[in-house]
Amino acid sequence: MATIRKRGNSYQIRVSCGYDTSGNQVIQTMTWKPAENMTAKQVEKELQKQAILFEDKCMKGQVTANIKFQDFAEQWFEEYAKLNLRNTSYERMRQLTVRVYPAIGHLRLDKITSRHIQQFINDLALNGKSLKNGKPLSRKTAIHHLSFISDVFTYAIRMGMLTDNPCRLVFVPKQEQLEKEIFTLDEVKTLFANIEGEPLKYQVFLTLAIYSGFRRSEMLGLEWKDIDFENSLIHVRRTSQYTAEKGIYTDTTKTKSSKRVSKMPAIIMELLRKFKTEQAIEAVQLGTKWIENDRLFTKWNGEPMNPQTPFEWLKGYCERIGVPFKNIHSLRHLHASLLIFEGVDVVAVSADMGHSVVCTTLNLYSHMFQEAKARNCDAISNALKFAHQQPTECVKYDVRHAVRAVRMNSAEHKKYRRAKSSADIRINS
Repeated sequence: MATIRKRGNSYQIRVSCGYDTSGNQVIQTMTWKPAENMTAKQVEKELQKQAILFEDKCMKGQVTANIKFQDFAEQWFEEYAKLNLRNTSYERMRQLTVRVYPAIGHLRLDKITSRHIQQFINDLALNGKSLKNGKPLSRKTAIHHLSFISDVFTYAIRMGMLTDNPCRLVFVPKQEQLEKEIFTLDEVKTLFANIEGEPLKYQVFLTLAIYSGFRRSEMLGLEWKDIDFENSLIHVRRTSQYTAEKGIYTDTTKTKSSKRVSKMPAIIMELLRKFKTEQAIEAVQLGTKWIENDRLFTKWNGEPMNPQTPFEWLKGYCERIGVPFKNIHSLRHLHASLLIFEGVDVVAVSADMGHSVVCTTLNLYSHMFQEAKARNCDAISNALKFAHQQPTECVKYDVRHAVRAVRMNSAEHKKYRRAKSSADIRINS
């Protein structure tokens, strides 16, 4: 008998189809969403009808992988993604459907081959353009699309609809890795030279972002209880995220390693003290209009700041002072580059950036580590400079002169041996 579960605005119909050869129960599911203009009575009647029809199909063995990819992907979103993925990951997967559905959404799940997916990925990696700015898509974007498709097929295998994942044989074409956009030191000097004319909260945001290397979401998730003024420490414990569906909300850090503690210099701690005092005064002035949530970065009334707000401020600030705008994430890249060029080892850099594994740091900043490594040659040369210094009275070493001298000595030696040999002969005779 079919069981029905309400999932938001849709309904999940589940039917048990017995057990497989391994003794595991085989469950077939479908998702039905009523039309917006249907009454409650109509919904109930149609839902029962759909459940009966679906159960009948299951009993007759008609429910297979002949479902279209788009339809099954929507089931995956409802039955798996909503329950297991972080909100940000779920939203990112949703955005990927804009390209995936037109490409393979109309194809039956059991008719999609590795070649179908490979052609889509190749076109995406080689010819894909950003919908926002028209720039070529990164290789990482193509990997995200392939991962989404693969997750859907993996779920189909778990549901007993397929036995193989065609994404297993698909590869993402290699691309020339572009260097990260980073503010130069001269540009940073300009940023700091003009910052005093900006609102204090943006002064703090810019300065702290460069000194800490925190992600934007980590910055916006900071609360005053995370600031240890006595020991000059800042604890990263949460993030602030935004989706169109949920609005601004508090979330966990990106990875377990992202939860970390960073030591800050006196200039940062003094700036934070000043900022906390200003915020406290604003709260008193607004009275009941102020919404207390302990966040550092807020709107005018104390509510958490929208993630887009610091982006728009930095873009406008760069335009006002004549500094080329990169993006707000470039502040994090700048922090990493400063650590690397100061000789900080990759393990320490990785921990400071909150990466889960060291290879992430190496992949992101490989060219920076290569440049830093190249500077080691100069360091060795400087350290061993004394070995190449000659006394002033010494004649400079000349290879040509040395070779000529060896040849002359060799010729004179042969002449001497001939003369000696002749003298010996005369003496003996």
